[in-house]
Amino acid sequence: MPHTTVETVGAAGARPDPRWGDLEHLRRTSPMTDAVLDEVRGRHIRCGNHWLIDFASCNYLGFDYDPDVIAAIEPAVRRWGTHPSWSRLLGSPRIYPEIEERLTELLEAPDTLLLPTATLIHASVIPILADGGDVFVEATAHRTVYDGCAAARGQGATLHRFQGGDPGQLDAMLRTVPSRAPRLVCLDGVNSMSGNIPDVRELAAVCRRSGATLYIDDTHGFGVIGERRPDELCPYGARGNSVVRHAGESYDDIVLVGGFSKAYSSLLAFLALPTSLKSLLKVAAAPYLYSGPSPTASLATTLAGLEVNDRRGDAIRADIHRKTATVLDHVHGLGLDTPNADGLPIVEIMLDDPADLDAVALSLWGSGIYVTLAAYPLVPRDRVGFRIQITALNSEDDIATLCEALTRLSKQFALRRRED
Repeated sequence: MPHTTVETVGAAGARPDPRWGDLEHLRRTSPMTDAVLDEVRGRHIRCGNHWLIDFASCNYLGFDYDPDVIAAIEPAVRRWGTHPSWSRLLGSPRIYPEIEERLTELLEAPDTLLLPTATLIHASVIPILADGGDVFVEATAHRTVYDGCAAARGQGATLHRFQGGDPGQLDAMLRTVPSRAPRLVCLDGVNSMSGNIPDVRELAAVCRRSGATLYIDDTHGFGVIGERRPDELCPYGARGNSVVRHAGESYDDIVLVGGFSKAYSSLLAFLALPTSLKSLLKVAAAPYLYSGPSPTASLATTLAGLEVNDRRGDAIRADIHRKTATVLDHVHGLGLDTPNADGLPIVEIMLDDPADLDAVALSLWGSGIYVTLAAYPLVPRDRVGFRIQITALNSEDDIATLCEALTRLSKQFALRRRED
């Protein structure tokens, strides 16, 4: 893919930054990048005069169009207005503690704290937990997690990288740093690109032996995976109460971060944490002290979503699992490689030649398929490709159309193939 120069503005004015050339080229040439969407009908979207099936949405449970969730907005707005514009330190509408109580019960956590976004949580909370000690970030952790770790480094912490698939490496690294300083280990729950789940039990055991805190960002897992039990309707588990319960783990020495902006379709995020840490963050975390809160509509749809999840969430998850299995079976039948080993509704397809991404995007567009493009430098060059997300609102016909498009694509381009 040819490089172009991107002008980035800093204190000294505009300067060229060639790292972003590939992404800028894609932004200018691909209709699936920086797009303006003119109409949405469930998972069918219109851009100009072109209708597409949306496989880029992260609204996994389909709550963005759920009638019970939508109906909760107007009464809440009439009571609280569109935006209760106090920082949480100044005042929280009653709906906040109602959500926190419901969420704490769902997660089976000691306590929970609501803040506007996971990005704000990472940027503010990771430096507080690191407290100038040692931070270990998993090599494939989400960029916003890494940015939080980099902020901790800027405040005096030492930053290390480790491979999440090798708990022994983390164990050895933890042994090399002083035990008197705080040690924080940061990683994704469900990985946002591969859709895979780390070995939370083994990583938690490693952290506990060394007195480290395990910090998990499970924004893509919360609402989709949950506790395992004999009456579960699919391998995702029950209740959608996140990766910690899915692994059968306790919250001892674990801080869980999750978001409602994916499965619950609401602008809100949370930490599951000890009450003592919650009290500290209420006077130390910038989003609690200074940030405007989530809009009333998001608070209302979060609470309604928790109720819908209690009533019919497991049936929704079973439906998503079945549709995802259909896509994965088709991908495997075409001989294509995908890192997805856990069957979750995130299917990454990589290209042998990153320069093909433009043409692959246009082919998918022509087939009426809308996906998340993964371009360099958002991903390493050997991971350039696209990501498919399957949600409850994708119909059987949508899945069939996707599979047909993937078949055509595999004949046109050198998609990464499985090694036998």
